[in-house]
Amino acid sequence: MAQKALDQEAFSCSVCLDLLKDPVTIPCGHSYCRNCVQQHWDQEDEKQLYSCPECRLSFSPRPALGKNIMLAAVVEQMKKTAPLAALCYAGPEDVSCDVCTGRKLRAVQSCLQCVASYCERHLQPHDEAAALKKHQLVAPSHRLQENICSQHDKVMDLFCHSDQQLLCSLCVDQHKGHVIMTSASERAQRQAAPPVTRALLLQSLQHKETDLKRLQQEAQDIRSSAQTAVQRSNDSFRDMALLLDKRRSEVEQQIRSQEDTQLSRVQELQDQLQQDVRGLKRSLSELDTLDLTQDHNQFIQRYASLSPHTQSTEPATIHTGDRGYFEEVTRAVSKLRDTLQLTLSPVQVLLSPAEPSSREDFLYYSTEITLDPNTVNAWLSLSDGNRRVTSMSKPQSYSDHPDRFSNRCQVLSRESLTGRCYWEVEWSGRWVFIAVSYREIQRKGRSDECKFGNNDKSWALDTDKATYLFWFNKVQSQVSGPVGSRIGVYLDHSAGVLAFYSVSESTMSLLHRVQTRFSRPLYTGVRIYNPGGIAHFPKLK
Repeated sequence: MAQKALDQEAFSCSVCLDLLKDPVTIPCGHSYCRNCVQQHWDQEDEKQLYSCPECRLSFSPRPALGKNIMLAAVVEQMKKTAPLAALCYAGPEDVSCDVCTGRKLRAVQSCLQCVASYCERHLQPHDEAAALKKHQLVAPSHRLQENICSQHDKVMDLFCHSDQQLLCSLCVDQHKGHVIMTSASERAQRQAAPPVTRALLLQSLQHKETDLKRLQQEAQDIRSSAQTAVQRSNDSFRDMALLLDKRRSEVEQQIRSQEDTQLSRVQELQDQLQQDVRGLKRSLSELDTLDLTQDHNQFIQRYASLSPHTQSTEPATIHTGDRGYFEEVTRAVSKLRDTLQLTLSPVQVLLSPAEPSSREDFLYYSTEITLDPNTVNAWLSLSDGNRRVTSMSKPQSYSDHPDRFSNRCQVLSRESLTGRCYWEVEWSGRWVFIAVSYREIQRKGRSDECKFGNNDKSWALDTDKATYLFWFNKVQSQVSGPVGSRIGVYLDHSAGVLAFYSVSESTMSLLHRVQTRFSRPLYTGVRIYNPGGIAHFPKLK
């Protein structure tokens, strides 16, 4: 059975994936169904260059097709000897034969004229009958009914170019005066456009794949930087914890040492006082005994021998220490705690920074901008390390490049902008547009789609000597604020914030703020209309 399957695959057409029907062999040696290769070459008539569907080898003029008699005989023999089990019955997802009764076989082709699908056996009349040979056979399709006119129940093989609508032969009366052609002719015309469209799509694909790789690298860098920051912060906090624990142990030892010293002093005083108390009690007892002596001479003699405590009646004063024994060290530790809290607070600020408010805050996110020579229009000239662009009175000589703006006096930056960025533009002249844009903005032709601010891919501030205008998607907005020769641009890509400021020394005045969602990296751009206009991106400290 495996050998039979292999044999069938060897004699199958690589276009329709079924056994060869009326097999022909083309000059490169590959064989196909006559219908399959003819349909393939019909689509290439416009180019007058015909290719092999498998190896892509090209021929010109169109080769004549001759029947491969040997292959035809082998295939016919395989059909006769193939067991019933080798027949392919239609599964749930397959297109079934419309002629089969009972259990239906899988269709091998569909006919657009018959609006029916056929298995190998029921397709034979289309290979043999002259009238049916003219029908157009295609790969099996579930959507044949879409080719039937719902109004007249006839095949739609015409196309109204005026209404962009498929028609059947009876629909033509409803489209009098319109440009009507066959569906095949319309397809041939449309098929002539794909090479240009394909080139543009490939260019767009390359840009998007480049941006995708850049974003993937940025994501990888973010993860790597975050992991490094976590590791370093853990190490730092562990070192701080060890240092704090060491300091805690030292402070505890100092407190305990001071405690022992103070307790020793107090103990000495206690011992002395206890000894004095015992002596005083003994003197009081002796005095009580002496008071009971009635003999005056004995009283005098015994009084002289009394203990010294009875001779001194002045009370002894004991000086105790300050009750706030360890308040000084407690205050020092509390001060250390407060200092540590103040030190750790900026860490939280850095992790979730607020939007800048002063020029110093904005300059923290300053980004160096250079302009891309591959995008600059011929009427613009770059200088100062590609940081200055000037509008010229005659075109410059630049080489052709797919990224170059062909008819609009515009230029984009070399750097892509993500995260938080800030840059400034010094301008002079009239009608200088300061913009940000996705890379996919249209570059070729005179369409307004190429202009910054006239599409949904760019945002632009129109600067003039008297006023400002903001443009997005062909909609302009009046902007109020002080007119100056320096514009600051702040971008928070992840937050969707874009803001333009008028900058004067250290003062910043908000002109216009956009809150949106940016889906791709942005590039800064400039458009200048009048000759002599200048835009310069200075280096910021």
